[in-house]
Amino acid sequence: MNAPAAHDHTTTQHEVVKRLQQDTRFVVATHENPDGDALGSLVAMHALLKSLGKEVEMFMAARDLPLPDEYSFFELEDLIHTVPEDIGERTIVFLDCGNIDRSPSLVLSGGAFLVNIDHHHDNTRFGTLNHVVADASCTAELVWEIYNELALPFSPEIADALYVALVTDTGRFMYESTGPRAHLMAAALIEAGVEVETIYRRLYEGLPLAKLTLLAVALSEVQRFDSGRLTLSVLSAGDFAKAHADQSYSEGVVDHLRAVAGTKVAALIRELTDPDRRGERKVSLRAIDDDVDVSQIARGQGGGGHRRAAGFSTALSVEELITFLRGEIAAQLSDSTPLP
Repeated sequence: MNAPAAHDHTTTQHEVVKRLQQDTRFVVATHENPDGDALGSLVAMHALLKSLGKEVEMFMAARDLPLPDEYSFFELEDLIHTVPEDIGERTIVFLDCGNIDRSPSLVLSGGAFLVNIDHHHDNTRFGTLNHVVADASCTAELVWEIYNELALPFSPEIADALYVALVTDTGRFMYESTGPRAHLMAAALIEAGVEVETIYRRLYEGLPLAKLTLLAVALSEVQRFDSGRLTLSVLSAGDFAKAHADQSYSEGVVDHLRAVAGTKVAALIRELTDPDRRGERKVSLRAIDDDVDVSQIARGQGGGGHRRAAGFSTALSVEELITFLRGEIAAQLSDSTPLP
């Protein structure tokens, strides 16, 4: 299938392609706690550079492993957990990373050339070269377009990686970011060998019982505030322990909260169990429509994301977080009613 017309970003895409062709040594990286788009884009870009004959390593912090069950089939070749001594002499390709603080383990030295490829509208343009396309359905869509410009073939493994990124970041083609190009990309990847049913089963079926148990706990603890416009649940470290659940098992819980009628913003607050992050909480936010920009709320706590899907980590207590979220939502809705 011939690739359809690209977004209006051909200048920066050509600059990215030129850099990928010219340099010889690379590190590819993404944000901490990588999701489907981050991992799929990472794997595909690593393979692209290998196919160009480049020396390339994939950086991921040790604490981000093992991957969640649904992504465990990804083969992470040339994976490193420590920053190379010559990092300042390499080109670093950041994928799906809205700001440099979302990859805190990759400490950079002076001189590194940063290629920033992303689709978050609030990307801070931290790169030496920034290829940021806010209307792309996912970062993998931009990687797919680079493959097309270079006329590189898609192996079944790479097609799978890009398809996983596309499906997960569009919410199975349901989110507002899903445009015609997302479906054209899906069609091209299916032609390249993607088995749709296999990918669906990997991502959404065969759940560990502990994940279902954790979901039951979260749903039993749902709280609603301000006439239901904030729907929220909290998972403590004890909840994870009782369910024998890994931290990654909370993925997807917030989407159940989002589905409740009358909700404007859904929030899942979970306590982190990593020994070096005790006392911290991760907050996942989802908005129903554009009345509330949850990425703006997340940025207020050092996080980020999309208008309708964002998150952040914080040391605030649950009570402080609830007060913060209610206030931010009220401010965006121009609601002057004081909160009780």
